[in-house]
Amino acid sequence: MLWEVKLSHIPSPTKNKYFQLVEHSLSILPYKPDTIHSMNTPKRSEIKAGLKVAIVLKKDQRSGNLTEGIVKDILTNSASHPHGIKVRLQDGQVGRVKEIRE
Repeated sequence: MLWEVKLSHIPSPTKNKYFQLVEHSLSILPYKPDTIHSMNTPKRSEIKAGLKVAIVLKKDQRSGNLTEGIVKDILTNSASHPHGIKVRLQDGQVGRVKEIRE
């Protein structure tokens, strides 16, 4: 209702194009709260070399696809990170830890 009042001075054709643009923009946003935007990622102190983890690779950030592997190196220096601690797996892949699988 508030939008209708604020946009009441805009001609209908323009208003329709605006809402179509907003609707399209919202439809293409990658939103997976359980994977991409989770604030419950493991802390650095919980991650050790040799641990089996699930990470999100840079190329998979939009889709949220997880890749399993064994931690070789911990690359993030801080105690925590909102998107996950960055690690290198034994096979050389680099990503942010979303889950500990062991």
